[in-house]
Amino acid sequence: MDLSVDLNGLKLKNPITVASGTFGFAREYSEFIDLNDLGAISVKGLTLKPRIGNDAPRVAETPMGMLNCVGLQNPGVYKFIEEELPFLKEYDTKIIANINGNTIEEYEEITEIISNTEVDSIELNISCPNVKCGGMAFGTDPLMVSEVVRKVRNKTKKHLIVKLSPNVKNITEIALAAEIAGADCISMINTISGMKIDIKTMKPLLGNISGGLSGPAVKPVAVKMIYDTYKMIKIPILGMGGISSEKDVIEFILAGAKAVAIGTANFTNPYITKEILENLKKYLQENNLTSLNSIWGKAHY
Repeated sequence: MDLSVDLNGLKLKNPITVASGTFGFAREYSEFIDLNDLGAISVKGLTLKPRIGNDAPRVAETPMGMLNCVGLQNPGVYKFIEEELPFLKEYDTKIIANINGNTIEEYEEITEIISNTEVDSIELNISCPNVKCGGMAFGTDPLMVSEVVRKVRNKTKKHLIVKLSPNVKNITEIALAAEIAGADCISMINTISGMKIDIKTMKPLLGNISGGLSGPAVKPVAVKMIYDTYKMIKIPILGMGGISSEKDVIEFILAGAKAVAIGTANFTNPYITKEILENLKKYLQENNLTSLNSIWGKAHY
C-alpha cells in the first residue's frame, strides 16, 4: 500500500499532517503519539520577534467547533531555531515552518532567517484573522498576495506553501495569484471569522471581540473551496478544515487535496492523527485501493 504523496517537491511518507497552531512545537503530543508516523508537522506560527498574543479569553467553544483569537503567541523565530527545531529534527517527519509578518519586509526577513535552517518547507501565513497587522490583510487581495509571495519566493529556495484565508470573495483567484507568484503548494482553509456574545455580561466573550471558527462546522466550506480551487490551479493543495476522521480525509482527497492537516480535533483527542492513519489504511484495504493518488480529485471526473 502506497500512502506517500508529493506536494510538488515536498515528499511525505503519508498524507497526514497537523495544522499550525493546533500542535504547538509537538513536544506535548510526543507523549501520546509517535511523531515519526506523521507525514509532516506544521509548527506554531512564527514571527520575527516573540509575541504574547491577544488578551484573554482567547478560546470559546461552539456547538460544532471552537473560536480562537490567540493572536500568534510564540517565542519568535530565533528561539524556535535554537530550542525547538533540534527536538523536531530528531524525528523522521517533514518540518513545515509557518511564518507571519506585520509587513512584507518582515515576511522577507523571517524567510531569509528560516531558510538557513533544516526546515523542509515554509508555510507563508497570509490568512490569520486574529492579528491587527499583517496576517489576513495580505491574503484578501490578489495583487497583495502576488506581491508578498513573489518577494518571499525571491528570498528562498525552500519549498514554499501559501496558506489561504476563506474570508474572501473568491478564493480561487487568490490561489491562482499565489501560484503565478511562485508558490509550490497551497494550504487551505484557515479559520472563518466569527464571534460569540456572553448573554450574562451582554458583551463579546473573546478578548479580541472576534476570532477564527474552526472544527467540524467549517468542513463543508473547506471541501467546497478545495473543490473549486483544484480546478483552477496546477500546484497541489494541502487541505484542512474540520477533519476528524478517515472519512473526512477521503472526502478532502476526492475534492482535490493532495494531503491533509488535522487541526482542532487534536485538542479533544491527542491520538486522533494515529487513529485516522490506521483507519485510512483499513479503508484502502477494504476498497481494494493500492494508493491514495488513485482517488486524488476523483470527485471531478
